Amino acid sequence: MKVGIDLIHFATADYYLGLDTFAAEKGVDVNKYYVGIGQERMSIAPPDEDIVTLAAKAADPLFNHIERDKITAVLLATESGVDQSKSASAYLHGLLGLHKNCRLIELKHACYAGAAALQMAQGLVHANPNEKVLVIAADIAKYDVDSSGEATQGCGAAAMIIKRDPRLLTLEPGSGFYSDDVMDFWRPNYRETALVDGKYSTKVYLNSLRETWKHFTANTGRRYEDIDWFCYHLPFTKMAEKAHRQLTRLTGVELSDDELKTLLAPMQAYNRQLGNSYTASLFIGLASLLDNAPEDLTGQRIGLFSYGSGCVSEFFTGIVEPGYRDHLFTEDHRWQIDHRQPLDYADYLQLYHTQPEGLYEGQVVLPEYNRGRYRLKAIRDHKRLYERR
Repeated sequence: MKVGIDLIHFATADYYLGLDTFAAEKGVDVNKYYVGIGQERMSIAPPDEDIVTLAAKAADPLFNHIERDKITAVLLATESGVDQSKSASAYLHGLLGLHKNCRLIELKHACYAGAAALQMAQGLVHANPNEKVLVIAADIAKYDVDSSGEATQGCGAAAMIIKRDPRLLTLEPGSGFYSDDVMDFWRPNYRETALVDGKYSTKVYLNSLRETWKHFTANTGRRYEDIDWFCYHLPFTKMAEKAHRQLTRLTGVELSDDELKTLLAPMQAYNRQLGNSYTASLFIGLASLLDNAPEDLTGQRIGLFSYGSGCVSEFFTGIVEPGYRDHLFTEDHRWQIDHRQPLDYADYLQLYHTQPEGLYEGQVVLPEYNRGRYRLKAIRDHKRLYERR
């Protein structure tokens, strides 16, 4: 039985901060960002946008192509949780009006949780071929003002339907994985923003790729030459190039700079405009590859590498299905990116780094910035109230 990704759609916020604006404010050369980390813009979530509204916007269009009452589980992966107890997928279930006979789970392990949700969903379908699982990876990446990570902020959500006989990508059996207890990136409960040791995190990422690849080849027998395209977790767009150079060194493959750019550019395109989306970045990269590949990918094998700080990583593969292009959301993805509203630096600070008055007292009516169908309307008596417009 073939199991995999039947549909994929992503959503992002309605606002962005250009790295040119950011560079001018900081008094640095814009190529520090355009070239150095490969970023041009970062999506900025206003106060009435959170992972639940992003997830709802990502998932909603899927139900024009699959019955919502057929969804048997919602697995929402995030490191930007809105509650320490209630799963964000429970809020999402209500917003989307899904059937009551549906499991609701939230998964967490930094940026790896999206891949974990995908693997869990795959197992559910193999156990019961009638299962149709909604997997969503949704995050808002936020760092302290003037910190080293500030230029790599962003947000996004990727929603996928996992089922038998998928229309996009059949996931292959076998993967490689690796874990270690390290402190390269973390966010204690008492902090709103993450802490990161950027150089160390890059080193751990690359080491994890090396160890995961060894495990992958031992488990599956597949080699570099068996894979046509590669998708990587992207804390910043340039990380894909660092990662793939590491992989070519491991495998003894010679690749020119032009060949490297040609191979990776389709999967990097959207991240360059959105910034970091943590759990969602790998799958937004996959959507970007499917939307922007210069050729028909039917029958080709895609390798996907997920890395979550702390750390857990996994490498797995999938085969692109015939007719996949008929089931993509390419126009909508590009429309979202092109129709965001630019912010100046002062507006960015107001929207992104100023807490609404009354937040910690659990009594907030939020200003209406979010132009999408779903928004966080208020918090009353410490209860989050969402609206569908």
